[in-house]
Amino acid sequence: MKLASAQFTPVPGDVAGNLETIRGLIVQAAGEGARLVVLPELAVTGYALELIARDPGSWLTEDDPRLDPIREACRATSTAVVVNAVVRTAGELPGITSLVIGPDGALLARYDKRHLHGEEHELFAPGVADGRFTLDGVRFAMAVCYDNRFPEIAERAGADGCRVYVASSVLEEGNDSFETVYPVRARTNGLFVVLANQTGPSDIGDCPGLSSIWGPDGTLLATAGRSMRSLAIAEAAIEAATHS
Repeated sequence: MKLASAQFTPVPGDVAGNLETIRGLIVQAAGEGARLVVLPELAVTGYALELIARDPGSWLTEDDPRLDPIREACRATSTAVVVNAVVRTAGELPGITSLVIGPDGALLARYDKRHLHGEEHELFAPGVADGRFTLDGVRFAMAVCYDNRFPEIAERAGADGCRVYVASSVLEEGNDSFETVYPVRARTNGLFVVLANQTGPSDIGDCPGLSSIWGPDGTLLATAGRSMRSLAIAEAAIEAATHS
């Protein structure tokens, strides 16, 4: 199975424009054989918290028609995508949410970021459950940015039969997670780790990209480098999960 992590610079608040960029990245990744594409944290709006707070129109729903181009791209290319956005919950506050859209365009899973950070506590509702989905018989786990600082999330994923851990993030220049978190989660738990990080400006500073994929021994398999819009793609030899 080929896995892809995608990076680009979202335009703050431009939901339609960012989704069009995401659609293009899905098509590009599929053209290189990817079965799954992972996008950065808040790729649909950009990590622009003040703007998000004052514009509830930028919040999505699980069946939001604005996601139709993404669903259509998944169907047309038989590719799945993990796209992170502001998504409404049953309460007043939305979540920082990864929606998994399958190769048939249907929603496979939803994961709401469990460990919020800083100002996020005032604007979002934390998730209460771990994220899981299955694609081609392989079990996947999801985490979002600050979640990855909590090793128990990856530990539970490994214990639960997951083989791949996907991490949608916004990491700034100088963040040590590229060395001290993501490869460690891979090596410690025997997981493929797929990190998607944005490029360019965000509320926390300039982001370098460096979206990457690590093997279960912590070896770096692919990186998108610092290109403003790029993919990291790696072939992962994964046996179907035995856990159901």
